[in-house]
Parts: sequence; C-alpha cells; structure tokens
Amino acid sequence: MKITSLIYIVVCAVLTALANLLLRHGLLKSGGLAVQPGQWLAGWMSTLLQPAFLSGIILYALAAIVWFYALSVTEVSTGYPVLVGLTFVLVTLGAVGVFREPAAPLKIAGIVTILAGILLVTRGA
Repeated sequence: MKITSLIYIVVCAVLTALANLLLRHGLLKSGGLAVQPGQWLAGWMSTLLQPAFLSGIILYALAAIVWFYALSVTEVSTGYPVLVGLTFVLVTLGAVGVFREPAAPLKIAGIVTILAGILLVTRGA
C-alpha cells in the first residue's frame, strides 16, 4: 500500500473514531433520544443542540471527504478493510479510555487479531 493511501486512511479512521466518541458523548449529555410517543422531536432537538453531537456530525463529514481522497489513490478492496478495522480499534480504545467501558481479554484479543489482519491486508496490496 502506498504511503499516501495509508495516510488518508489513518486520518479518516481517526476522524471517524473521534466522531463516534463525540456522538456518544453528545447523546449521553442530552439524555439520549426519546422513544416515547410524542417525545421524539424534543429528544432530537436536545441532541442536535448538544455541541459534542454537532461536532461529531462535522467530523463525520470531514472523514467522508478524506475517504473520497483515499478512494482516489487506493483500491477499495484494500482501503476499506483497513479503514474499518482501524476505526474499530480506535473506537474501542477510545470507549475504554473515555467512557470507561470494559476491556475484556477477548476484546483485547480481537483488537490484536484485527491489527494483524490490517498488517496482512496492507502487505498484500
């Protein structure tokens, strides 16, 4: 895999992971989305006005733009698995660090396996 491709993919993965973490934080701060009849609009408005949630949406948009650049310089059959795997690892590490979600041994083993898969995919490209 070319270094340019890898840079775009890593930047996209970081932006996507940060977006997910900000969206989660915004949802927690706003109290989540109301699922009760007649309350869904108020739940959405509260969430949409949450700065962390809005920041997450903006980062998702930026990630999409970076991904378009990545697609222009790499094969999708290589780039997409690397993007998804790296994003999964970053979101999991972020969730453990920021939200104190548990890091069970099997989860850690899965992350190591994904990182090994990313290495294999990038070497085979």
